[in-house]
Amino acid sequence: MRIVVNGEAQEVADKITVQELLISLDVKTKAVAVERNLEIVPAALHRECILCEGDQLEIVTLVGGG
Repeated sequence: MRIVVNGEAQEVADKITVQELLISLDVKTKAVAVERNLEIVPAALHRECILCEGDQLEIVTLVGGG
């Protein structure tokens, strides 16, 4: 199925969850924010939130430093 991640079209498996997507993109899940179709997906729901055809996601990782 086709989704858009940070403005780029991606082909992913059907019924993939947010957590599975993050793992496939090698995104560290401890410091990440995910927005799906303009709504924040709480980290507690990443494992159960199943993506759908045409979903638009923004994935932002937090970076610490000085």
